[in-house]
Amino acid sequence: MNRTDDRLLPVLLICAQAVVWPGAALLRGSVPSASALLVAALVAGPVTAALALRRTRPVTTLVLVAAACAVGAGPLPTGAMAVLGTAGVALALFTVATERDTFTAVLCVVALVAWQLLQGLSLHGLSDRNGLDLVLTALLYAAACGAGLLVRRTRRARQTAELLLKRAETERHRLPAVERRRMERELHDVSAHHLTAVVVTAGAALGLRDRRPELAAEALEFAVGTGREVTRALGAVRAPAPSREDLPSPEDRLLDLVAGFRRLDQSVDCEIDPLPEGAVADAAYGIVREALTNVARHAPGAHTTVRCRYGDTRTDVVVTSAAPPEGSTAYGAGLGGGRGQGFLRSRAREAGGTLHSGPTADGGWEVRAVLPGRAAAPSVRSMPRSYRLAQVVAAVGLVLQPLLPVLVIRTETASSSSHVSAGVLFALLAAAQAVALLWLRRAPRPAYGVLLGLALLWPVAMAVGDYTGPVVLPPALSMLATCAALAAEAARKAAPRKGRGELRDQPPRTRSVTTALRAERIAAVVVHTAAATAAVLDRGTTTPVWAVVAGVTAGVCAAVGAARWAGVLRGRRDLAARGVQEEQLATWTEEAVRDAWAERRRIAAGLETTVLSRTTDMVAEAEAGRLDATAERAREALAAMRALLDAVREGEGETGPELRPQPTLQALDLLAHQSRATGREVQIRLTDRVPEHLPTAVDLAAYHAAETMLAAGGEEPAVLELDAVDGTLTLTATGVSRAADPAVRERLAARVAPLGGTVTTGPQGTVGLRLPLGEEGQQ
Repeated sequence: MNRTDDRLLPVLLICAQAVVWPGAALLRGSVPSASALLVAALVAGPVTAALALRRTRPVTTLVLVAAACAVGAGPLPTGAMAVLGTAGVALALFTVATERDTFTAVLCVVALVAWQLLQGLSLHGLSDRNGLDLVLTALLYAAACGAGLLVRRTRRARQTAELLLKRAETERHRLPAVERRRMERELHDVSAHHLTAVVVTAGAALGLRDRRPELAAEALEFAVGTGREVTRALGAVRAPAPSREDLPSPEDRLLDLVAGFRRLDQSVDCEIDPLPEGAVADAAYGIVREALTNVARHAPGAHTTVRCRYGDTRTDVVVTSAAPPEGSTAYGAGLGGGRGQGFLRSRAREAGGTLHSGPTADGGWEVRAVLPGRAAAPSVRSMPRSYRLAQVVAAVGLVLQPLLPVLVIRTETASSSSHVSAGVLFALLAAAQAVALLWLRRAPRPAYGVLLGLALLWPVAMAVGDYTGPVVLPPALSMLATCAALAAEAARKAAPRKGRGELRDQPPRTRSVTTALRAERIAAVVVHTAAATAAVLDRGTTTPVWAVVAGVTAGVCAAVGAARWAGVLRGRRDLAARGVQEEQLATWTEEAVRDAWAERRRIAAGLETTVLSRTTDMVAEAEAGRLDATAERAREALAAMRALLDAVREGEGETGPELRPQPTLQALDLLAHQSRATGREVQIRLTDRVPEHLPTAVDLAAYHAAETMLAAGGEEPAVLELDAVDGTLTLTATGVSRAADPAVRERLAARVAPLGGTVTTGPQGTVGLRLPLGEEGQQ
């Protein structure tokens, strides 16, 4: 909502208030006094101004609006503050719920309701009035707070989805470059260590052939062994094992970085959590490296602490350095370009986080970055206990502040009767229903039973409290909590978040769940029909009993049906939004893997046509005992390797997207890398029984099946295990409960059926595939 809307709503509220009073009074021919109009203007002006700025200071706005309306309600006629005192306060409370945390919002609701209760007790005591206005006001406040919390949760879920998609898009462009750098690094290691050693050894043996002829045999033997090692190493470059043990983990890289600075006589302590590969790990490494470099440059010898905490919603990277020791000289103080802090902030911003740096109280320096966590949710600042305690104390002080109730007291005499009014009983029942709703997610069946039991007590409260207001209003109010529970349950069943496939794959349990939901709705209709009918008949009516029962049943059925319909619509909308997000995530993951796989195949093709062929020739010449030819072939292989490295550094090749090769099981490491980088832990396990070369159809089908299972979505860790037993390739996936959905199973079955494969599902989100490796599988 923009600033124009922020100003428009308060203006609409003050216009509505003007229509209620003094507009209605003027239509009746009653002209308000000048003093009343002045008081109303003095109250409405600050209230409207505060509501226009409610998003910047929501709690302050709520206190000002409630206090001003309470003060103005004393000298003014009834209804003069009706709109601003109800809708205005509800709007301010709604803003508190959307802009602040849940604790603050609930505390504001409790404080307002308690203040209203104390005000009513000071004016009217415990009896003589129905007190239904207090119940309606409390329900209005609770509804405003609940709507605000729902809006905040929806907005937070949308921000989380946007951050996750942003991270996936970043990783989509990053993965091919990561694969290119990996192969470049490993190719450089092969050329720098193996081939260069052969060239040097053969050259030395040729130069000393006359004086030391035994070196020739040693050089030939070394060339044969090294050539075979080069072949094995290049094979690993072309098809690395799908595990994370080949490259150092982000945690190991950070520990190595800290160890390097310790070797420079820097005192560095560290607390580093394991991080997944990806933009967050790269940003954390870059921030720590830059911060430690600045410490070594500007404060040599200063004690430094590095903390990296990886959580569900945020990753905290903190580098704190103490003041430099006395007498230390900063030799590198003038070496920087002055752009380090800007680079740090841009690095954190590109990863989806924030960074702040500045001096500490003891003369040191601190760099603090907040990056996305495991779930890519927006970071939420945690409040200390002292702040929460201050909030509670302030709320209690405002509730018990004696000045406001005194200002609105009228010259009525409070009753000394011991009879409790129906309003107090209604308030207690509404509070009990609110508590039951809070337990609905943790214990749905008991909470729902409590709600239905409390609904039967509302007619009792009407009779005990001598309620004389509209007879249908209390039963209708008692239905609000039940309808909210039914809508929440319908939304949850329409858009389950976990275990969806497991539930749908078991028809008996599905039928029992459907029967239970239908029984809950029937129980709600029966209980509320009985309560409303009892209330009407107890008051007395000339309408036939059957007509009362029929009318009440129709109304209750309409309310229950509307609640279920609203819940199903919301659940389907959430499910559709989540489906769009997961589809986009799966598409970007597929594109990232295919681009990285194309990059790997492009470089591997250069290896096969140049380096590997010349290395094979070198081994053949060495086995034939021709040292001159061996040295020449080694130089040719080294030159081909360097030419390939130059081609790799130039970036992507000329292969277009339409010519990209299809990934096989050798690309599972890329798929797992991309999944981990976007926040989901995925492990790939292969046994020694899996053949190195699989039939092409089986290889492609197995990879696409693994890709389909991971693309089904989910947040739980997943493990893919491949094995080969009795001529059959088995792929067992755990932690992929959504892959058991009928639609996903149909896609998997369609993928493996032409090869004679089968798909099975097991408990706890386990899916198994079996693909024959015989002639039928090859076809």
